[in-house]
Amino acid sequence: MRLLVLVVLSVALMVVDARFTLLKPVRSQMSLVLMQSYWITDLPQRLWQGVASQFGSRTELVAENEKLKTENLLLQGRMQKLAALTEQNVRLRELLNSSALVNEKVEVAELIGMDPNPFTHRIIINKGERDGVVLGQPVLDARGLMGQVVELMPYTSRVLLLTDTTHSIPVQVNRNGLRAIASGTGNPERLELRHVADTADIKEGDLLVSSGLGQRFPAGYPVATVKEVIHDSGQPFAIVRAVPTAALNRSRYLLLVFSDGRTAEERANDAAQAQETLDQYGGGPMPATVPRPAIVPAVMAAPVAPVAPAATAPVAPAATTPVKPAATKPPAKPPAAAKPAAKPPVSAPANTGGRE
Repeated sequence: MRLLVLVVLSVALMVVDARFTLLKPVRSQMSLVLMQSYWITDLPQRLWQGVASQFGSRTELVAENEKLKTENLLLQGRMQKLAALTEQNVRLRELLNSSALVNEKVEVAELIGMDPNPFTHRIIINKGERDGVVLGQPVLDARGLMGQVVELMPYTSRVLLLTDTTHSIPVQVNRNGLRAIASGTGNPERLELRHVADTADIKEGDLLVSSGLGQRFPAGYPVATVKEVIHDSGQPFAIVRAVPTAALNRSRYLLLVFSDGRTAEERANDAAQAQETLDQYGGGPMPATVPRPAIVPAVMAAPVAPVAPAATAPVAPAATTPVKPAATKPPAKPPAAAKPAAKPPVSAPANTGGRE
């Protein structure tokens, strides 16, 4: 009897948890308790790593030191080239009157658990809502994108990996910009591109990067490398399989990307306001400063405007000479100047507006 009651209670709790959000606060509080169990279960591995690092041989340390020196030298050379390319990109964007690209803020997180369900590719990291993590936040490792945050707890978060069958991400071929949708297959070593035309320019070895069209993942991060392209003459779409660039089942330390949360319209408005401020202080690019001088001559040349209506010579003097008494002249000649008074008010506000 007790077993039956427990079974019914467990089924009811699963249904309530799946259909409603009533148990979400309970799960969040339970995560605080489970956090201690994660720490305790991970303690032996951390102790072993500490002991192994203490007893490393001198030969291995010297070899590793030499290797790191060589890699550091190569990376410094690449950084110099990257700095030059970044400056060139900024100058080109200024010439195009566009806002400069802002680097995303990242924070290091550590993997502390995995979902035991073999049909769901989810992991648990040690950063949660108290650390500023938000739903849908991109997660990547040292090689490329891994997934996004789908569940928040106070000190931990659950991340859905790219290879999960319910996950899709908009990508583009880095070689030619061809856009596609990469979907998970349930295999941690494979992604599949859906609905790619059989005549599309895509081949084995192409790098797939995030396109940023989904407004969820930032553009330009590596996603996968095309491994196989199968063309079938009887099918309208080609079969494209790719291998994720990120080490989804091996990475332990991850990066949380804090990208710009503004919409496209807000970013465009902020960029326009920033450019207008630069133009006012003379710090904007040349194309943006051209319209400014064009407005100044238009204001200063307001008295020359009567040159256009030269055919109505008698009307122009009446508009320029009595500028100040214009308010007293219409009541002085209401019947006689009824028709001439219809044209002077047209030019009189133009002159007063030009002087103001």
